[in-house]
Parts: sequence; C-alpha cells; structure tokens
Amino acid sequence: MGLMAIHEAVKTLAGPLEVYCDSAYVVNCFREQWWEGWIRRGWRNSDKKSIANRDLWAQIIEQTQARPIAFHRVTADGHLTYNEATRLAAEAADQQGTVEEQSLF
Repeated sequence: MGLMAIHEAVKTLAGPLEVYCDSAYVVNCFREQWWEGWIRRGWRNSDKKSIANRDLWAQIIEQTQARPIAFHRVTADGHLTYNEATRLAAEAADQQGTVEEQSLF
C-alpha cells in the first residue's frame, strides 16, 4: 500500500515533493539509488530475486526522474503526522470510497 500511495502522490502532485515513508526499503531504493542496480540486473535485486511490483516501481522511478523528490524515513514513535496519516488511511479504507483531499493540520 505504501508504494501505491507514493505512486499516487507523485502522479498527482506537481513540483518538488518530499515523501515521508515508514519503509526503509522504499526510502533506501531512492536515497541509495537501488533502482539503478535493479534495472541493470534486469529487475533483480542483489540476491538475483525478481523485484516485486516491478510495474509500479518502474512508474514511480520514471516519475521521480522528472523533478526533485526527496525521500525521508519516519517511524510511528512520537511522529504526530505519521500517526494522523495512519488514522486517515484507516478511516478511508473503512469508507471504501474516494477520499477527498484532507489536511493533516
């Protein structure tokens, strides 16, 4: 779900973007440019295993090359925005409908 949220944000929001994510895997993919090795190895990781969600990763990678996007790792421990985003996501999932833009502040 985190990848899908990032995909939607990058696709929908224009200009420079800062992405806050609790997944070290996702953040490191961009901060350490793991994706370059994946592509070089035919979408395989350093253990020669196929990258899951390749189609989604490819779209996100393409979108991130077009403009400045910074990735930051966050954890739930005391991070109010993270906790509020988690609450809003759970609420939206419960509603099973289209979520209108909501402010976290």
